[in-house]
Amino acid sequence: MRLDTPLPDGYRFRPLTADDHHDVLDLDAWAFPVPVETEEMAKMPSPLTWERAVGVQVDGDTPDGSPLAAMHASYPFTQFPVPGGTLPTAGLTWVGVHPQHRRRGLASAMIDLHLARCRERGEPLSALYAAEYAIYGRFGYGRAADDVRVTLPRGAALRDVPGASEHSVRIEHANAERHRDLVLGIHRAAGQDVGGLGLNRPGWAGPETAELQAHRWYDPAAFRQGFESRRLVVVERDGEPRGYALLRRKLDWDVTGPRGTVNVAEAVALDTASSRALWGVLVDLDLMSETKPFLVAPDDPLLSLLVDRRGADLRVSDNVWVRVVDVPTALAGRRYAADLDVTLAVTDTRLPDNEGVWHLRAEAFGPASCTASETAAEDADLALDIRELGAAYLGGTALTALAAAGLVTERTTGSLARASTAFGWPVAPMCSWVF
Repeated sequence: MRLDTPLPDGYRFRPLTADDHHDVLDLDAWAFPVPVETEEMAKMPSPLTWERAVGVQVDGDTPDGSPLAAMHASYPFTQFPVPGGTLPTAGLTWVGVHPQHRRRGLASAMIDLHLARCRERGEPLSALYAAEYAIYGRFGYGRAADDVRVTLPRGAALRDVPGASEHSVRIEHANAERHRDLVLGIHRAAGQDVGGLGLNRPGWAGPETAELQAHRWYDPAAFRQGFESRRLVVVERDGEPRGYALLRRKLDWDVTGPRGTVNVAEAVALDTASSRALWGVLVDLDLMSETKPFLVAPDDPLLSLLVDRRGADLRVSDNVWVRVVDVPTALAGRRYAADLDVTLAVTDTRLPDNEGVWHLRAEAFGPASCTASETAAEDADLALDIRELGAAYLGGTALTALAAAGLVTERTTGSLARASTAFGWPVAPMCSWVF
């Protein structure tokens, strides 16, 4: 394991193992305060792949006895969806610094180590959810996807969809043994072929590892915040599962009657008819007054099925952020929505191998190539930083929008419009769960 990235005096990197579980949870609670004691949290299966977890050790004794000043880890997404394909990607996670050790350069050193290890492992991309919006841009991550946070009133009217009424419904206690394969299968299929269009959804990562799966299905009462245990809704057509939702309910009352809440952790369907059947159930559960899906894609059928969209509370938030670690491999590893022949002058202050001019050629929805170009940077068709390349990479952020903000420079007339069209993707990028 590479651990040779420089740190400030008094600190050193060290590998973390399962034996560090308690210290890791304690550090995480310092970085991200939670109302649950560490001893209770330690009962949960850890989602970490330990060989990808690194701590920052404090030299000498510490007042509270914990030697960890900071840590980071990553999840191995071996099949991370990019436009028209998949690429190995490191899902950066559990980045935390003890408040006593902030503002000393530990986070910067951890990101540099993470990116170096990505290159060693042959992962051309890194992806993350940003705890704070302003943090990761300076490390070359770009906001590559958005989602919509929705609150729907009970009985929200939905447009009719042919075939929706032909679905049957099962509502059960969610159980890993009975439901893991069903949920995984539908989630994977929904990302590979969105709505039967033959197009994938970029960013639609799945919890690939056994550790993530064990953590996902663990359901302790201490973390429910007054809600019930996890439930599962399955819609089927001709005996075939076509959609599911994982949810919890909480019943409250006021003088007007029941005011319950449905929290939907994930709702996935294979086509519009199954989506209509699924949401028809979720917005009409007895004693509930509102339904709150956690994350919905900007092009999710639900948003178009609402008869009164103004009657819903819709809030757009940033979803997955992407960092291009290996420019030629990443750009050649995705597909493009139009023919493209363009030179890109890329700057990258953290990974010098990405600096330079790259010649990108692609056929519409076909193969692509990206090679180093001898063109001078000032003569390249477009100039942009690695952050903007990450933002545009999944097809959810237009290069034209970035250029309008002064973040992409067009030097050859017409190249910006052509590249922006090609980098776009007909399906909005999005990840359905926070990692």
